[in-house]
Formats: sequence, C-alpha cells, structure tokens
Amino acid sequence: MAITDWPEFERPREKLLQKGAASLSDAELLAIFLRTGVSGKTALDLARELLAQYRGLRALLNADQHQFCSGRGLGSAKYAQLQAGLEMARRHLRESLGQHSSLSNPQDTRSYLTACLRDYDHEVFACLFLDTRHRVIQFEELFNGTIDGAVVHPRQVVKRALYHNAASVILAHNHPSGVAEPSQADQQLTRRLRDALALVDVRVLDHFVVGDGVAVSFAERGLL
Repeated sequence: MAITDWPEFERPREKLLQKGAASLSDAELLAIFLRTGVSGKTALDLARELLAQYRGLRALLNADQHQFCSGRGLGSAKYAQLQAGLEMARRHLRESLGQHSSLSNPQDTRSYLTACLRDYDHEVFACLFLDTRHRVIQFEELFNGTIDGAVVHPRQVVKRALYHNAASVILAHNHPSGVAEPSQADQQLTRRLRDALALVDVRVLDHFVVGDGVAVSFAERGLL
C-alpha cells in the first residue's frame, strides 16, 4: 500500500505538519527526505531498511558519497541534498552564536562544536574567535592530527587571534575514541595557549573536548 493510501494522521509529512518534527521517528524523518520508495517498498519501508543497514541515523548521515550512493533508492542528488541540509544546520547554530554572547548560550556553543568536530576519525584542533562582547567572529579548524593526537602550535593560534582582532577565544578539539575526558596533555596545552594568548591580551574563555555525543568544558570543570 502506498503512503498516500494511509490514514492522513499516519503519513510522515502530515504528521510533521500537525504535530511538529520532534514527534516523528528517525524512520519517518528519513522517509520525508527520501520522498519516494522503490519497487515494492514505500519510502518508510526503505527508510527502515536503511536505518537497519547502517544501524542508526548517525552512521547513515556520516557515510561518504560512494557509500551513501550505493544504498538502494539513493544517489548523488540525495547525497547533495543531505550534505546541504547538514551544513545549513551547522550554519544555523553558528549564526545563533554570532548574534548572542557565547557565554550566555553555553549549550549552543557546545552543540555547535559537537556538530563540527564529533564525527572526524582523526583529531582536529579548532578555535572560536570572539569579539569584546563574546560574540563569534570566526570558527577555524587550525590543526589536523592522527587518531590519538594533533600537534598544536601556540604561535599559529596567536597569529590567527591577532588576524581576527579577537578579544577572547574558545578552544576545542575532538577525541576520535569518543571519550571526552581531558587528558594531562590537554591540560598542559591549554595552559600553554592561555599564557601565550595572554601576552597579546586575548583571553581563553573555555576549552571543549568533544567526544561521542558529549563535550566536556574545561571552565565547568575548573581547569582554566
């Protein structure tokens, strides 16, 4: 039976319009994105099949182009649509930080950094450069490393802070292992960067370690 033959309250699109996107399951949201099914399967059937194949929505969204396009009912056009949607979500979070103080929106800051860094399979060190009102000037990924570390050069961080005329920064890096607990090396690096940036009157407001679905704040831990 086609989805159009279902009772209206059971159709994913109508359900979203009536009750909001949060009321839908992962399969229902994916079915709306897919729009159509394949021979013998509705869009919802196909969505459930894909979620079972990838063992969840996150792995599907993180699939590379070749892997994604090999899925039944998928292709380059849908891959492009998906990537555009994910990037719009990141930019929405970025704009919310740019309009308001990062310190007054700590959860938005955490969500944005998690969205940017969580899914890398190697370590990435990044900075949010802020103005005098703690609003975001720019987000930059500065250093790429391996699965268990990245070499960070304080001189380069200072150089970029001066380039953006930043008054303060929020540091961030991911742990590909998924464990967001700060290491001793993370704490030592933070102190080095804090001291180097202090020489040019730039404050380090926080350092987030991004893991699998969680980001640990140095400021909240009293580690700054």
